[in-house]
Amino acid sequence: MNDHALDGYEISTDPARLDADLVHHWLATDAYWALDRPRELHDRAVAGSLNFGLYTTGSGRQAGYARMVTDHATFGWLCDVYIGRDDRGKGLGTAFVDAIADHMTPCGLTRITLATKDAHGVYEKIGFRRLTAPEQWMTLGLIDPGPIG
Repeated sequence: MNDHALDGYEISTDPARLDADLVHHWLATDAYWALDRPRELHDRAVAGSLNFGLYTTGSGRQAGYARMVTDHATFGWLCDVYIGRDDRGKGLGTAFVDAIADHMTPCGLTRITLATKDAHGVYEKIGFRRLTAPEQWMTLGLIDPGPIG
């Protein structure tokens, strides 16, 4: 992966490096979209995703997490993007997502989507944009969390 202003940090897709307890804690206690997410549900989501960990290069401490739900050919959904509180304010969120998008480039995906209530500016910096034809999109809310944006 390219540098992407990640000085002092590295990204890995090695699932063995993930601190599963920490990631679950972050999401279930501090991420509006995953508050109170049960651990078993979280573990199934992780198991079915391409996971990205952001780590400090010195100690290897996990500083961030994101996952991609993808067929590795046409479509990807980026979700659960989270930067730990101690590492926020350094531009890591934008750089992390940019590096993830670059990592997916060789797959030839025609679209990567995501949903956000409050971080549009982070994603717009690297080229994400609001839907130009939202009337073409539909969702089947088996468990409808309500509007996120």
